[in-house]
Amino acid sequence: MAHSSPIAASLDELASWRAALDRHLARLGQALVEQDLLDDGDAARLGGLRERLGSDKLVLAFVAEFSRGKSELINAIFFGDSGRRVLPATPGRTTMCPVELRHDRGQAPRLALLPIETRLRGLALAELRPRDDHWQIVPLDPGDPQALAQALGAVTRTQRVSVEQAAALGLWSEQQPDDNPPQAADGSVEIPAWRHAVINYPHPLLERGLVVIDTPGLNAVGAEPELTLGLLPTAHAVVFVLGADTGVTRSDLTIWREHLGQARVETFVVLNKIDTLVDPLASAGAVAAQIERQREITAETLAVPPQRVYALSARAALAARVDGNAAALQASRLPPLEQALVAELLPRRRQLLLQSALDVIEQLRGAAARRLGDRRRQQSEQLLELRGLRGKSGAKLRLLIERADAEVAEFEQCTGRLAALRAVQMRMLRALLAPLSSDALRSEVAAMQSALRARLLGVGGRGAFDTLMQRLRGALKQAATQSLEMRQMLDASFSQLNADFAFSFVLAPPPSMDPWLAEIDLIDQNYSRYLGLSQAWRMAAPGFGEQFRRMLLSKLRVVFENAAGELELWSKGATSQVDVQLRERRRAYARRREALQRVQFAAGELEQRIDEVQTQDQHLQHLERRLDAVAADAAASARSLVDAPARPVLARQDAA
Repeated sequence: MAHSSPIAASLDELASWRAALDRHLARLGQALVEQDLLDDGDAARLGGLRERLGSDKLVLAFVAEFSRGKSELINAIFFGDSGRRVLPATPGRTTMCPVELRHDRGQAPRLALLPIETRLRGLALAELRPRDDHWQIVPLDPGDPQALAQALGAVTRTQRVSVEQAAALGLWSEQQPDDNPPQAADGSVEIPAWRHAVINYPHPLLERGLVVIDTPGLNAVGAEPELTLGLLPTAHAVVFVLGADTGVTRSDLTIWREHLGQARVETFVVLNKIDTLVDPLASAGAVAAQIERQREITAETLAVPPQRVYALSARAALAARVDGNAAALQASRLPPLEQALVAELLPRRRQLLLQSALDVIEQLRGAAARRLGDRRRQQSEQLLELRGLRGKSGAKLRLLIERADAEVAEFEQCTGRLAALRAVQMRMLRALLAPLSSDALRSEVAAMQSALRARLLGVGGRGAFDTLMQRLRGALKQAATQSLEMRQMLDASFSQLNADFAFSFVLAPPPSMDPWLAEIDLIDQNYSRYLGLSQAWRMAAPGFGEQFRRMLLSKLRVVFENAAGELELWSKGATSQVDVQLRERRRAYARRREALQRVQFAAGELEQRIDEVQTQDQHLQHLERRLDAVAADAAASARSLVDAPARPVLARQDAA
């Protein structure tokens, strides 16, 4: 019987936690909507959080040279409970192109294959993803294991082309002969048939947000900028797979140094195929010592702590998991790696989601409390006024109605000030967002492109890129400075309006630009490696340079659009509370005038109206307690899994 892995159980817990938290957030949002306590800005924040909870992905990338057993390791960790191999991993059937395993509910199970020839068009993978006309689509039947295995076998397909064709595709270079595929007698070379493959498969782990990236070989990693510039930097962890029988080869070391060694994501090193070191003429102790020596050499070569190197047998682990053999699974030495993924990776994902959830819940709770407090203050003022009417004449009531009308007229004078304030706010916002616009970004990248075309093979290319990065950092820092100036203006205006008209405007701090500056730093780190002299031959390859530039622009656009979006949402939050409090105040004045008129024209109406106002105040108190309870439940749900006792930790790899 197949045995599930710890990461499967942990992902299942995470999915259940997200679903429970989303239910609490939906309840909180509904309660706020029912009482007209949710403005547009807060609704957008709540909607964004719920969308993130529903679509949050955990991305794990597996990187290795050919024939290191990477696909078998993926099968052992994630798909052992399927009772079969999901990814092809038999001898002679090596994954030849980058493969993504994921599940999108809006799509039928399928295998999407992107032909290798699309590299010639200079289009980035991100541009090709939504366009099915560029892909070959193979429907999948998850209920038919044989047909599924046969369909997935397509990722191993290759084709033979001339050296000229391989060079045009970026898979052959006279400057890097050691990386070139071997030539046949007729001069042709073997290359992958596909540039990329996406498997949409309804496996329980994939349905819960797991995305697995299977990346084959140095040539694939280096030739496809989408991997090193798009997919790998966005992964939450990278598992680098080596062969225990080969150790760290030169191509392994090249992948590590050029693409992984300086990565900002969690990296786990796996020394696979320890079963190949078993020697019938050597004792178990001698074999264990040899494995330990390989671990130490690997750690020293890659300059990582020895405890970050996990020696194991993926093939033995998969067989043990399919058979339900716990002893054999322990002997495979896979559990320490799985426990490390569970202990080090998933808690950080939960913590990030938790903090986002608590921030939004607290913001909603605070905004609702302020609005309810304002309503109660207005009720209290009305109650005092009504109690003061006891024993008053009709003439006195008319004077009070006239005074109420005068107060309304005086209050309406604030609308002019608010309109002027909004005009200044929008002018400042436009100036703030202008350097972050798509047009400004295209202009900056175009200037860099001109310099790259003029001096592609010289130091000017890197200099132009560095200048671009400095200017983009400057644009984000300028936006941060302008947002603080905008906050000072709004704070001063709100304070005066609160004093003059008894509003309760509160302005949140503007969003920090630090996360987006960190994104620019990451883009700088990943993209600049292609502008050194060692990679100049790739930039000169047909289509590669254009693809590089399109990917760079696409990546920068995401950063700047998100930064601008947060600033706009912050500004909208300030505007929304003005609209809400204006609406609330006008309703209060209308209710007050109506009450005075009813008392004026109906004997006995005064005491009834006093009772109504007292009842409404009691209702507001009850509502405040109810919303506090709903928000507290949502916060408790958010903390539940994070605060749960940790599972027992398995023995560390270096003690195994």
